[in-house]
Amino acid sequence: MAAGAPRVFVSHISGVAVFDPNGDQVGRVRDVVAMLRVGGRPPRVLGLVVEVVSRRRIFLPMTRVTGVESGQVITTGVVNMRRFEQRPTETLVYGELFDRRVRLTGTDEEVTVLDVSITQLPARRDWEIDKVFVRRGKGGALRRKGETLTVEWSAVTGFSLEEHGQGAANLLATFERLRPADLANVLHHLSPKRRAEVAAALDDDRLADVLEELPEDDQIEILGKLKEERAADVLEAMDPDDAADLLSELPEEEMERLLTLMRPDEAADVRRLMAYEELSAGGLMTTEPIVLRPDATVADALARVRNPDLSPALAAQVYVCRPPDETPTGKYLGTVHFQRLLRDPPFTLVGALTDTELRPLPPDTPLPAVTSYLATYNLIAVPVVDESGSLLGAVTVDDVLDHLLPDDWRETELHHGAFGIDLQGGGP
Repeated sequence: MAAGAPRVFVSHISGVAVFDPNGDQVGRVRDVVAMLRVGGRPPRVLGLVVEVVSRRRIFLPMTRVTGVESGQVITTGVVNMRRFEQRPTETLVYGELFDRRVRLTGTDEEVTVLDVSITQLPARRDWEIDKVFVRRGKGGALRRKGETLTVEWSAVTGFSLEEHGQGAANLLATFERLRPADLANVLHHLSPKRRAEVAAALDDDRLADVLEELPEDDQIEILGKLKEERAADVLEAMDPDDAADLLSELPEEEMERLLTLMRPDEAADVRRLMAYEELSAGGLMTTEPIVLRPDATVADALARVRNPDLSPALAAQVYVCRPPDETPTGKYLGTVHFQRLLRDPPFTLVGALTDTELRPLPPDTPLPAVTSYLATYNLIAVPVVDESGSLLGAVTVDDVLDHLLPDDWRETELHHGAFGIDLQGGGP
């Protein structure tokens, strides 16, 4: 440990870069592994859970850590790249201690754990948890003004008991800047109990975004632990095609019950998608592309494209149709690409800019044909139109990729790491 830094609070090393002796980045800290001990003795810190570029989580023993300073962790020696697997005697500090309700030994007062600090023992390479940062009063989003204080580990009790109804506010604060895909990766590696608690603490929109990035088994598990009304709200917040995929994996009775609880218009979109073959244009499409009437202006189109909730693929073009201007619409007239919108004056009508040469696909087009079409014409989205010429939706390239990759692609070691790209956020 560097001089002048005798203690490090765990929340301060969340996401911190880990470097080898040559200065090359190994990965980023995602959790701290500790072993609770009997007799009120401070827990021994065993090591760090480090997420490497391939998104595999490995174990870095504290005996290999030579420094924790200036927003970085320095390690020595060869790093074992074997995947981390938590043992029964191990506790994850971020995942299992944050937000835990414990009691002060002197007063038996209940407090909530906000953070813990770790320190290196003098003349040794061993580390331990020495202090706990807590807030008085019960936890919860509406009760965050209680007095905070830092106490010795021995001054609190209750860590050894299984926590029921543990909050997740401080754990979420640690990862609040993560993209949905990265937060999904965090949830995937939590215990089922903690995963359910974190999911319950996320707002509907954030949880919907994260669910879309999770493996199917995790999606079903989390949805099954939500109250049905909340589950329906989260499904409404998901993209209709993702909601349809998730609902199709549920037992029919449960699926119908959730569809009944959803808003009629949202449920209608999902039911429409579920009527098509899964690996067809109709089954792959989203029912929420940007639809404009021919008398809309370029300014109107650009205002719609600026919507931050739209994916880049959906924002790359607008679809021009006769009223009504939502799917399923009146007659599909054509497409206006984003680049064309940037080249023309704001008052220009989109009807005058429509590309009518882009042939839409019928909903029964099989996945290989959709893929070939996108590749042949260098497109990232293509309209789907029924026999009457009405726009049903659009298939985007990300929808196609989801079904071209192996079923377990979200869990494989190649996920985001096959091209050597650092997708773990931020610089060193």
